[in-house]
Amino acid sequence: MPNPYLPSWEYIPDGEPRVFGDRVYIYGSHDIAGSTKFCDYVLKCWSAPVNDLNNWVCHGDIFRTMETVDCPADTDWTNGSNQLYAPDVVEKDGKYYLYAYIVNSIGCVAVSDKPEGPFKLLSKYKYTIPDEICCNGWFIDPGVLVDDDGRTYIYCGYLRSFMAEINSDNMYEVIDGSCIEHIIPCEKTENGGFTDEDSLFFEACSPRKVGDTYYMIYSPKRGSRLAYAVSDKPTGPFTYKGYIVDNGIDYPGGNDHGSIMQINGQWYIFYHRMTNGTIMSRRGCVEKIEILPDGTIPPVEMTSLGFENSLNPYKITPAEIACVLKGGAVVTEKNVFERLITGITEGCVIGYKYFDFGEDNGSKTMELSVNTNGLGCDCILRVLIDGENGEEIGQFRIGRDGGIVTERVKLVTGRHSVFFKISTEYPNDWSGESFRNRYLFELKSFVFMK
Repeated sequence: MPNPYLPSWEYIPDGEPRVFGDRVYIYGSHDIAGSTKFCDYVLKCWSAPVNDLNNWVCHGDIFRTMETVDCPADTDWTNGSNQLYAPDVVEKDGKYYLYAYIVNSIGCVAVSDKPEGPFKLLSKYKYTIPDEICCNGWFIDPGVLVDDDGRTYIYCGYLRSFMAEINSDNMYEVIDGSCIEHIIPCEKTENGGFTDEDSLFFEACSPRKVGDTYYMIYSPKRGSRLAYAVSDKPTGPFTYKGYIVDNGIDYPGGNDHGSIMQINGQWYIFYHRMTNGTIMSRRGCVEKIEILPDGTIPPVEMTSLGFENSLNPYKITPAEIACVLKGGAVVTEKNVFERLITGITEGCVIGYKYFDFGEDNGSKTMELSVNTNGLGCDCILRVLIDGENGEEIGQFRIGRDGGIVTERVKLVTGRHSVFFKISTEYPNDWSGESFRNRYLFELKSFVFMK
């Protein structure tokens, strides 16, 4: 599946990937398209076979803080206004434990016999940590690690981080005296290389153990990134190593939350992107990464690929999988059946990475499906490969009537990114209205044809 890798109607931010048995599971919060707030009152789970990452199945709502049409709330101390954010799930002795962050309320742990749930309340967190550290028991963005020796650790925080050991006999009781603050510094310090906003802690703890090294994936103060720090102990100290992905490079960025996971020998970074012109309407994405022999993870670019190695240009490409959106264009959900790119004006750039055109030397045409909605301005869409300043392979003149437009393009073979650049021939200003800010058309989909 390309990015976003879940069905286009599903909004799962804060995805925590886990492999249990022969399936990969994504546990996440749940956004609503175009909402004015983060998340709602349920946590969700999707899964796919590790050898078929194009076949995702929804397991529904796995935990609730508010009654739904089908089920009562799983918490009796919430009042229906406490959203659920950023969960994690771990396995211990054949049981699966869900760690919930409940906004404005004490968080909790739930348990299931199956990784997909449903999860039943086990207990609120039991702790003696001062409330000013754990935000009155919220335990914000809990990330949990069950180490090889069976000991269990929880990592949390917003604007400041902390970790503690959990009693592995019950999985919800924080062991007295085990709390360590500022595992990732929130202020500049030379210790561990935390010297700027690229490294300082903001939120979204997610621990992983790779070999003998402990990785902490987190959102730094430069909030569109996922950074990582490493340690030789689960309790730290951690050393900043860099960032893995940035959802704000040439794209409308915002907070990020995710983690790394190895699936069938390949490492991935799971993260989310913004849609609908808001930071509160997020969809899950994934990129392949590499962990080098020295333990470092080179940064990766955002692509349209998801789990694919390349996209097929001869299949219809939905516009919404763009990984580059510059100049004010955004992915917008019109309804459950229709998602397209809107806000396209003079100077906008729209990009897709990467298509494999093969080695066929046959001539090619290209068709675009667009909607102008009587916006009244003709424009030119230039098609380029290998970047927004790459080789131009064709042009489209998009008129006021919209619909389907077809043009011949240059012969292309091999693997390339495809970019669209939009311009008009209108004057910069006419009758007091700037045409550079005039919406020109909406892009639905496109396809190359031999």
